[in-house]
Amino acid sequence: MLLADLKSMASGLGVPGAGSMKKAQLVDAIKAVQSGGSKPADKPAEKRADKPAERADKPAEKPAEKPAGNTERAEPAADAPSTPTVQVTTRQRTRNRQPEKQGGQQAEKKQDAQKQAEKPSYKPSDRPAEKQAEQKQVEQKQADQKQADQKQDEKPAERQGGQRQQDRQPNQNQNQQGQQGPHQNEDTDEDGEGGSRRNRRRRGRDRDRQANRAPGGRNEPDTTVLEDDVLVPAAGILDVLDNYAFVRTSGYLPGTDDVYLSLSMVRRFGLRRGDAVVGQVRQPREGERKEKFNPMVRIDSVNGADPEAARERTEFESFTPVHPTERLRLETDGANLIGRVIDIAAPIGKGQRGLVVAPPKTGRTTLLQSVAQSISKNNPEVHLMVVLLDARPEEVTDFQRAVKGEVIASTFDRAASDHTMLAELAIERAKRLVELGHDVTVLLDSVTSLARAYNVSAPATGRTLAGGVDAGAVHPPKQLFGAARNVEGGGSLTVLATVVVETGSATDEVIYEELGGTANMELRLRRELAEGLTYPAVDFVASGTRHEALLSSDQEAGIVASLRRRMSADPIESVAPVLEQIRGAQNNIAFLTHLQPGSGRGK
Repeated sequence: MLLADLKSMASGLGVPGAGSMKKAQLVDAIKAVQSGGSKPADKPAEKRADKPAERADKPAEKPAEKPAGNTERAEPAADAPSTPTVQVTTRQRTRNRQPEKQGGQQAEKKQDAQKQAEKPSYKPSDRPAEKQAEQKQVEQKQADQKQADQKQDEKPAERQGGQRQQDRQPNQNQNQQGQQGPHQNEDTDEDGEGGSRRNRRRRGRDRDRQANRAPGGRNEPDTTVLEDDVLVPAAGILDVLDNYAFVRTSGYLPGTDDVYLSLSMVRRFGLRRGDAVVGQVRQPREGERKEKFNPMVRIDSVNGADPEAARERTEFESFTPVHPTERLRLETDGANLIGRVIDIAAPIGKGQRGLVVAPPKTGRTTLLQSVAQSISKNNPEVHLMVVLLDARPEEVTDFQRAVKGEVIASTFDRAASDHTMLAELAIERAKRLVELGHDVTVLLDSVTSLARAYNVSAPATGRTLAGGVDAGAVHPPKQLFGAARNVEGGGSLTVLATVVVETGSATDEVIYEELGGTANMELRLRRELAEGLTYPAVDFVASGTRHEALLSSDQEAGIVASLRRRMSADPIESVAPVLEQIRGAQNNIAFLTHLQPGSGRGK
């Protein structure tokens, strides 16, 4: 028996303080009062005895008159099985219900009515109070067991909308039933889950939205193309994230005109992050809900080739890395002093992983711009990408006007997550080109800004290095910088990145220490030379390339080694005279010839 029924019974018997008693206390108090006489309890017991018969009447929707006796109360319940149909009082649903399930519900209600009618009615005065309490407890257990069985039966099949709510809750009071009336079950949805009508309408919209999805994927838009659909061409760089993919149509950063690409199409064509995708976008149909990003329904080409050919590509990580053997010469003419100095101090090959170690105000931006111009002029077959992170907007404009190649920039007024996203997608794009056999050169300015951006945006690992650098913020820049390599059977990826030092910040020093050992080429700039207006401020002695003999002849390597030995006595003061000699020579061959032993200048 419910606690509310016990309290009402105790109040009817005149038990003092019944409202604040617990269930066990109420049972004891009722037993104590009823042990003295059972007459006061006749009236509440009669009301409770009427409830089973009333419940038997409700499935037939025939309100019985107030019973005059036990025999009259049992007769309507006995007539319930002979009722041909059960009228459903709930409002009509828009969803189609299966006739078999409705018939099963009607049969269950008829059986419940038969059971209620077969129970012998009794008068509270005919049995002792103890037996009445025990009988009530047994009835309560039976009702609980019946409710549990009904819930268990409803789990495998779809639950119908609240038609059995009255049977599942037989102990609701009459006032609540009267207030709800025929609208009692309106808040129960198709899945049998209770909720307000507003929530049900929201779930209905979700079902309609999911019905318009493609059957091949979860929460994916409809990619079917009808005859009257309007298709618009779209192209961009594919950015594959955890649960979705986008074609960046406005560059390497997210934009409002991006196109959604389903993961099923990504898997079907074997697409990878950084692929250049060209396809068709379907405009929303009339009456269709407009999505934030229009979906791409057809792919015409991937990296300029047939989409089916993308499956046969070799993964970038599967290539065998080797030392650079083909040189990227930066010397263009006699006036290009920066390119000529780099060719002598630290030659660059295809697949080089180089660091430009530069203190502030030593001309690293000018150096990168000169390198980009030299590569685009001397090596037009190389795909050039200039990645500027945390840069000044005017410097981005200078690069865009001076460099014949891709200029991918994220200015300092953007979020740190934009810096990391742009750098990752740019390197992935370079990898896809290498898989196709192209030679790619990436000029990254700067890896220090990239590491700082990861330190801000990446989740903390709990381990902190010197300068407040999180241990997890060092690995992503190292991974991007380590993508540079010369591979067998493919192209090459050259990365020339700048790193800032001597800023007085422990963070910058930690970043340089982590990345310094990963480079196979290093070009060192000196603050002392820049302060003396000696440009390019390159330290010939501290700069160099690993396995330099693979990029130059033995004779040239011997002359450069002899030059370094001469300059090692005074690395700073000896730079200015050497630069004057280079400027005076017509080209590097003439300069090295003058330095050759036996020419009078090699001693």
